[in-house]
Amino acid sequence: MLTKEEWKYLFTLVREILKGAFSKRELEVLPSPQKDFPHLYEKRGVFVTLYLKGSLRGCIGTIFPEKPLYEEIKEVALSSAFRDPRFPPLQERELEEIEIEISLLSPLQKAKLEEIEVGKHGIYIKKGYKRGLLLPQVATEHNWDKETFLRHTCLKAGLPSDGYLDPEVEIYVFTAEICKESEVL
Repeated sequence: MLTKEEWKYLFTLVREILKGAFSKRELEVLPSPQKDFPHLYEKRGVFVTLYLKGSLRGCIGTIFPEKPLYEEIKEVALSSAFRDPRFPPLQERELEEIEIEISLLSPLQKAKLEEIEVGKHGIYIKKGYKRGLLLPQVATEHNWDKETFLRHTCLKAGLPSDGYLDPEVEIYVFTAEICKESEVL
């Protein structure tokens, strides 16, 4: 579990990265977190979700990180703001109104259908090159039951909605440590 100070560091970092993108000065070297922030040096899956006036404005992440969290979040934040194909790129005028949410993922674990717990687990489904992921909070926010959650994850993967019943489909679960910027700043 991240400390409040570690969360503050991440949210400040995301804000600075996004501001830098608009001023055309990308942070060349990220300021390293203090040594007493050990969790920020871990390699963890991370998603940055942006909301504008309560509506989703971008959400991109990684489940197979290659860098420490404090470095990985840079690319994830920029992708969420400027490369989410569902939305136009973030505009500078929107930056002050953006609400940021960060989700830190546990490692993926292969799961059977009966092991999935709505409200606790996120789902990652894959079959061949088709893959889809939904964070744990998505099911809760939409008040979905397990079947609905699985169906939407399949659709996100480009599979039929009942694709989770296919024996060739692999299902993984994970948990997430979720924090909103307003909770720590």
